Amino acid sequence: MIDQEGRTLVVETAGAPEPDWVSRMADEVIEAAARRGSPRIVCASGLSPSGPIHLGNLREVMTPHLVADEIRRRGHDVEHLISWDDYDRFRRVPAGIDPAWEEHIGKPLSAVPAPMGSPFANWAEHFKAPMIAALADLGVPHRGVNQTERYTGGAYRDQVLLAMRERARIDGILGRFRTKKKDAPDSDDEDGASGREYYPFKPYCSACGRDDTTITAYDDDTTEMTYTCACGASETVLLREFTRGKLVWKVDWPMRWAYEGVHFEPSGVDHSSPGSSYQVGGLIVDEVFGGEAPIGPMYAFVGITGQAKMSSSKGAVPTPGDALEILEVPVLRWLFARRRPNQAIKVAFDQELHRLYDEWDALERKVTAGTAGAVETTGHVRAVTTAEGDLPRTAQPVAYRTLASVVDITAGDPAQLERILAGLDATPEGARPRLDKAAHWVASYMPDEAHTRLRDEPDAALLASLDEQDREAVAMLRDHLTDDWSLDGLTTLVYGVPKKQAGLPLDVKPTDELKAAQRRFFVVVYRLLVGADTGPRLPTLLLAAGPERVRRLLGG
Repeated sequence: MIDQEGRTLVVETAGAPEPDWVSRMADEVIEAAARRGSPRIVCASGLSPSGPIHLGNLREVMTPHLVADEIRRRGHDVEHLISWDDYDRFRRVPAGIDPAWEEHIGKPLSAVPAPMGSPFANWAEHFKAPMIAALADLGVPHRGVNQTERYTGGAYRDQVLLAMRERARIDGILGRFRTKKKDAPDSDDEDGASGREYYPFKPYCSACGRDDTTITAYDDDTTEMTYTCACGASETVLLREFTRGKLVWKVDWPMRWAYEGVHFEPSGVDHSSPGSSYQVGGLIVDEVFGGEAPIGPMYAFVGITGQAKMSSSKGAVPTPGDALEILEVPVLRWLFARRRPNQAIKVAFDQELHRLYDEWDALERKVTAGTAGAVETTGHVRAVTTAEGDLPRTAQPVAYRTLASVVDITAGDPAQLERILAGLDATPEGARPRLDKAAHWVASYMPDEAHTRLRDEPDAALLASLDEQDREAVAMLRDHLTDDWSLDGLTTLVYGVPKKQAGLPLDVKPTDELKAAQRRFFVVVYRLLVGADTGPRLPTLLLAAGPERVRRLLGG
């Protein structure tokens, strides 16, 4: 059962307990850690600050976060480690950045200057900062590991020397999965394969700072290493003292598994397929570093709806920070908690966002009423709390689509917002942060054609052209506007006018004929108010416009 503090998240049903995917994975990780005799459980993520860290990367973080959080709720010693791969090479200049930055390609990300105007010391720090801020907002505690500091500080010295001693063994493991010949023209790939002797280490050149280097000689006994660079430089160093370089990726990753004692680290499809870095890494960590591969479920990628509009306005794929400008923290967490890692997720930046919020609000009502299913309830708890406590929530959650319509129609006027929210039994402060999220969505992502603009003056020609039925219906609406000036009252009114015209009671079940009459009536009202056949929900539109303006536009 879930206790009052939300500490246990396997919910009892009428039959057997029904755990969600997080609980099942937590069980596996706890068991693996116990088998390995580990005093602390380590869940890990890896992020590369090579450019804006996009929203899809959030799954790399949220999957281990949710598992670590469940383990922590159960009272175990656990940490979530996030490895910042800021010692990786700078590969390409992202869109929107000065092409002059191409001169830094091949340098470590931490050695590349930050984009023009940035307050940060280097490229990596510039792109790490927004992600770190988003994780704080999302309630994701973690220990950040800076790979530049690890390598240049000599933390991995023994592991690098071991990998170089065992290079033939590593080359043999990699060779089982290589699909191209070692003497092929393009054989220099990410596992360090080349036409010469294989070396799992890549130096950064002391002259130009890039990794366009080739090791030409290495002595295991003395650790003397000679390398040349495409810039023309050559250097002979003692690797036991040299810290300007790193292991190639397919060796670096399993080395870190062993070094950090990682028990759980998911990876994307590209790292989880046969012959990929996860499969190869499992052999290398076992046969070379004496460690064990973590439990590593594959996760599906995160899709975006409405991305085209975002790309045109921002010139980049959306980031977690972008998502948090329009989504409340619990809703974004819920997207990851309710789907198994191998299930696709779509984050909406278009009007599908309204449907997502409708689903969330429906879940909240079910949880409050005690009618939600076990897994639904568990997912909700994971969204609104962590082991550390409650996360910020909107105290008066007015429907997102309603808030968006109201903000749009009133152009965000504070006095108008306060007036309209009062009719919804809410205040601007109580409706935050959802109100601010909806306002940002309206300003940044609402399609141009979806914006609503009330007429300034009544359409005299249209009013004069109405037939007797439509004129009567408009008069009934106009005369009873303030009978119950609330969203529920206006909803009853606009659906009830055609019923009254037909001599039907208000609680009658709609027939096809009645629905057609209602549609006809709605079109007339929309044309009189906004000059179009459709618009936001009519009760919301009336509430936002105010009774005086509505009466005037309806000919009163």
